[in-house]
Amino acid sequence: MERDSPIRTLAASIGIGYFAIALIARLPYAMIVVGVLTMVVDARGSLAVGGLTSAMVGLGTIATGPLIGAAADRWGQRPVLLLAALVQSLVLVALVAVAYGDTPEGMLLLVSVLAGATAPQVSPMSRARLVGAIGRMRLARGAHGRLQESTMGYESAVDEIVFVFGPVLVGVVAIAATPAAPVLAAAALTLVFVTAFALHPTARTAGHASEAGDREPARRIARPGILLAAGGTLATGLFFGAMLTSLTAFAKAGGFPEQTGILYGIMGIGSAILALGVGLLPRRFALAWRWIAFTTILLVGAVLAAGATGVLSMGWALALAGCGIGPTLATLYALAAARSPRGREATVMAVLGSSVVVGQALASMIVGSLAESAGPSVALWAPVVAVVLLLVFGLLNFRVGRIRP
Repeated sequence: MERDSPIRTLAASIGIGYFAIALIARLPYAMIVVGVLTMVVDARGSLAVGGLTSAMVGLGTIATGPLIGAAADRWGQRPVLLLAALVQSLVLVALVAVAYGDTPEGMLLLVSVLAGATAPQVSPMSRARLVGAIGRMRLARGAHGRLQESTMGYESAVDEIVFVFGPVLVGVVAIAATPAAPVLAAAALTLVFVTAFALHPTARTAGHASEAGDREPARRIARPGILLAAGGTLATGLFFGAMLTSLTAFAKAGGFPEQTGILYGIMGIGSAILALGVGLLPRRFALAWRWIAFTTILLVGAVLAAGATGVLSMGWALALAGCGIGPTLATLYALAAARSPRGREATVMAVLGSSVVVGQALASMIVGSLAESAGPSVALWAPVVAVVLLLVFGLLNFRVGRIRP
C-alpha cells in the first residue's frame, strides 16, 4: 500500500489511538444485554425475569437511539456523549443495587429500560465521524467512495468482533468475580472510554447545526434509499436474533449446548474478516449489486444451516453465512452514508443501528416461542425467512436510482 494512500492518510489525520478508543467504548453495550441477564438470574433466581429484564435494555435502546443521534447532529457529539456516559454509568450501578435489593420487579424493569435508553450510541457516532473526516479529505475522483466503503466495512467488522467477544468477556468476568461484576465493569468502561471517545478531536469531524447552515431538514431522512437501507438492517437484525435463538435450541437438542457460542463465533469471525475486505472490491461492482450478491451467499448458508444435522455441518453452514452477512451489513451502511442528508449523518447511522436491535429483539421473542412449540428443526428456517426479506429489500433498492458519489 502506498505511503500516501487514502487509508493511511485518514488514519494519520485522526490518529491510530482513535480506533482503539472507539472499539473499547462500544464494548459496554455488548456486555450489558448478556450481563444483565446473568446478574438478574443470580439475584432473583428466575430465568423469565432475567430474560424480560434483558429485553427491556434493548427496548430502551430502540426508543432513544435515533433521538440521541439527532441530538448529536443538533448540538454536537461531545456534549451528548459526555452526558450519556455519566448518566448510564450511574444507571448501571443503580441497576445492580436494585437487582440485589428488596425492590419490586417493576422497578427493576424500569431501571433496565433506562440502562438501554442512555446507551451512548458510540457505533453510529463513530461512523458519522469517519464519514465527516473522509468528506473533508482532498482525494482523487472516485477515491472518496472507495474509502467510505472500506471504512464502513471496518466499522461493521468491529461491531461483529465486539458482539461476538462481549458475551465471552461477561462469562469470564462473572466466573472470576461475581455475576454483578460484568455490569459494574461495563459502567466503569463507559465512564472512562466513552468519555475519552467524546473528548477525542474527531468529535469535530461530525457536522452539527452550529457549523452547518445548510443542514437539511429531518424529513429528508425518510428518503426511500435510506428507508430501504434501514429495512435491510432490520432484516439483518432479524437474522441475527433468529439464528442465535434457533442455534441455541439446536445445540441443546443435540446435547452440545456448550458449543453454541463457538458455533455462533464461527459466523461472527468470518463475517468480520469479509467485512474488512469490501473496500478492496472493484468500483464497477456497485453497492446495489453487492447487496444482492452477498445476501445470496448468506441465503445459501442459512438454508444449509436449516438442514444441518450436527456440529460439523452447522459449523460449515455458519462459516458460509458469515461470508455473506459481514459484507452485506457493510454495504448497507455504505449506502446509507452516501444517501445521508447533510448534517444528519449521526441520526441516519443511529436509525440503522436501532433497526438491527429491533430485529434482534423481535426475532429472539418469536423464534424462542417457535423453538419451544415446534422444535429446533422448524425454528432454523426462521433465519432463512429473514434473509429472504433482506433480499427483497435489496431488489427494491434498484428502484431508487443512482446515488450521489
